[in-house]
Amino acid sequence: MSALFNFQSLLLVILLVICTCTYVRAVAPRIIDRNKQGFLGLFFMSARIGERLSPYVGLACVAMAVTIMWQ
Repeated sequence: MSALFNFQSLLLVILLVICTCTYVRAVAPRIIDRNKQGFLGLFFMSARIGERLSPYVGLACVAMAVTIMWQ
């Protein structure tokens, strides 16, 4: 089953993209910062979300881990 049809998998993919983009921007900012518009701008926006809302993203990751462990 694709992640598009399963809501929990879709949320997991979105969280992983946010965390990955935030990490890549912290390690090598030029990779993310050079693409601020277009389709690749989604990665820039994901990195911004991860930086600005990091406590909430962290809580969402913990909540996702708990729900996956209970299944």
